[in-house]
Amino acid sequence: MTFNEFYIHWYSRMKHFACEYVISEDDAEDIIQDIFLELYEKFHLLENRVNIVAYVFTAIKNRCIDHLRHKIVEQETARRMQEEHFLTLRMKFDSLEILEENLFNEENLEEIITKALNTLPERCRNIFIKHKIEKKKRKEIAEELNISPKTVENQLTIAYRKLHEKLKR
Repeated sequence: MTFNEFYIHWYSRMKHFACEYVISEDDAEDIIQDIFLELYEKFHLLENRVNIVAYVFTAIKNRCIDHLRHKIVEQETARRMQEEHFLTLRMKFDSLEILEENLFNEENLEEIITKALNTLPERCRNIFIKHKIEKKKRKEIAEELNISPKTVENQLTIAYRKLHEKLKR
């Protein structure tokens, strides 16, 4: 069987197989096209040595797994960013809601914020200060403190929640 015959015979089935897992027809088509391009380059080496159908379906399965892992990471990142944004908005909303005239006194405000920050655990406080005051990115903080970006994210979430509780009062 030639490559063209193989392509014509198997393309639609393989695309359907990929589409069942990656859902998007465009993504499935991209995956199949990439695999067929690689197969085209290796076809003469593989045709008598391996079961090409099994080889291609395995390649499709692996690409679908990679694609889905990537989508999961994208969604998780978007969810975390949305959660942090929500917590920031909530904290700002709550702080405006309870703002009193005497809080406009700069010394009082600074003292209240300093006290709230000092209630945070040391590591959590350091990460929060680096992120919000020093304007460092999460990845930069993680590298500087030799911790994972996930730890930085968790510590910031803890800081937001604790500061929200402290400043709400």
